[in-house]
Amino acid sequence: MTAVRSGYLAIVGRPNVGKSTLLNRLVGEKISIVSRKAQTTRHRVTGIVTTPDAQFVFVDTPGFQTRHTNALNRAMNRGVTQTLADVDVVLFVIEAGRFDAKDEAVLKLLPPDRPVILVINKTDAVAEKSALLPLVAKVTALREFAAVVPVSAAKGRQIDDLLAVARRHLPNEGLLFPDDELTDRSERFLAAEYVREKLFRLLGDELPYAATVEIEKYEQEGNLRRIYAAIVVDRDSHKAIVIGKGGGALKRIASEARQDMERLFGGKVYLEVWVKVKSGWADDERLLKSLGYE
Repeated sequence: MTAVRSGYLAIVGRPNVGKSTLLNRLVGEKISIVSRKAQTTRHRVTGIVTTPDAQFVFVDTPGFQTRHTNALNRAMNRGVTQTLADVDVVLFVIEAGRFDAKDEAVLKLLPPDRPVILVINKTDAVAEKSALLPLVAKVTALREFAAVVPVSAAKGRQIDDLLAVARRHLPNEGLLFPDDELTDRSERFLAAEYVREKLFRLLGDELPYAATVEIEKYEQEGNLRRIYAAIVVDRDSHKAIVIGKGGGALKRIASEARQDMERLFGGKVYLEVWVKVKSGWADDERLLKSLGYE
């Protein structure tokens, strides 16, 4: 009988290399929000993949912040550092055809005593795979990797290969979570993330990063969930952007977030969303803690 291996794996990389897309592809559900904008992920999000011979507990981390020093970014950086200290395996994700000083800065943070797998994402954008060889040579010269795996998270290519390679480095722990569990995050947390994803995805470059989502009330009556969410912004001008002409932007954010929630939660959702202004929220330690930033 094959032993069941299990353990924690951190997904780490500079912002916007596709970490959240990779996590969602591995798990098969959208549990980590995805946006074209960098630095969308702010929390550690755990996704669980159980196969007949292994259980992978993936932790998606925010991209490490080097430019800003407010309380929000300090909390994000603490999350990355703590995650790296607690995992069994690190997946260091880079983008095919690109490796710069930001990638190298993240690489230097990786623990020397953990197996690190180099994951080259977005390979679907590279016509000739041989073009990846100089990139591989450059990165592997900087440290020893347990393996190098090229993938396309967006297209789902070589994901099984990545799991097979990662399994070799997991301890023989048995199951850490029930085999039907996808994440250790609560529905309340996921609801806030879905609203926040739509906020950034639909408003594009109009809205600065000074926005977050707070679930003020979450009630469940049978198969119906009633969710009341406040989008917190820094200025009145940001509030106007989120609401949009005739309330159109806010209605679309709420509608698309509700549809995602209903798909994942498997039931009807009544979602009410509004906008409130709280100047300097990203430096408010008490508010950040209440929102789940440690």
